[in-house]
Amino acid sequence: MNNIYIPPVVKNLLIINVLFFAAANLLPSLKLDNLLAVFYFDSPNFRLWQPITYMFMHGGIAHIFFNMFALYSFGSLLESRWGAKKFLAFYFITGLGALFLQWAVQAFEVQQIIGHITLFDGWQKHITSQAQMDTLGGIYYGGMVGASGAIFGLLVAFGMLYPNAELLIMFIPVPVKAKYIIPIYILVELSLGIASIQGDSIAHYAHLGGALIGFILVKIWKDKNDTFYTLYE
Repeated sequence: MNNIYIPPVVKNLLIINVLFFAAANLLPSLKLDNLLAVFYFDSPNFRLWQPITYMFMHGGIAHIFFNMFALYSFGSLLESRWGAKKFLAFYFITGLGALFLQWAVQAFEVQQIIGHITLFDGWQKHITSQAQMDTLGGIYYGGMVGASGAIFGLLVAFGMLYPNAELLIMFIPVPVKAKYIIPIYILVELSLGIASIQGDSIAHYAHLGGALIGFILVKIWKDKNDTFYTLYE
């Protein structure tokens, strides 16, 4: 265990995430979930810092464990390859991209219900069902937390840079190459997002947003610096 190396940015992200999780659970009176989760941009609960702080909040022990395990597993290799500054930029850009796609989907849903992406006087007359009211309530008063958008960006980057790396996946008895399992994972997220299963509280489009921005960034960096991209292949 003493020989395990964790690059500085990954190490600090792990520490910050754990500290936020501990504070939210040990100091419930502070109501950090409401303060630091990110809300729809038109929500009365939205604050300017939330697009950053939401990446460090998590909904439960399983949520933070799997995200931090993925951050350590894939992030350590990517930071060692890219360097601290480039990795940190990638992490936050994909996290923001995840949020923006989620907001775009929510804005579309609001527009479909009331004909506008923000609430306005008289919006109640556009509501025709309890389901529409529930949808608006979830959008305006449901916060989003988690580093999952940035983590999906890391997964896609890893799959693009190390396509033949073999991964051990839960419930699959044999190793599977990254170039096969990660696209399947993205397709599953897309299917779940489109399905909009009742009671599903996972922000699938945020995951897809992080994956999409991660893909774009790796393609841009590859085209701008092919020598860097291929040096470690």
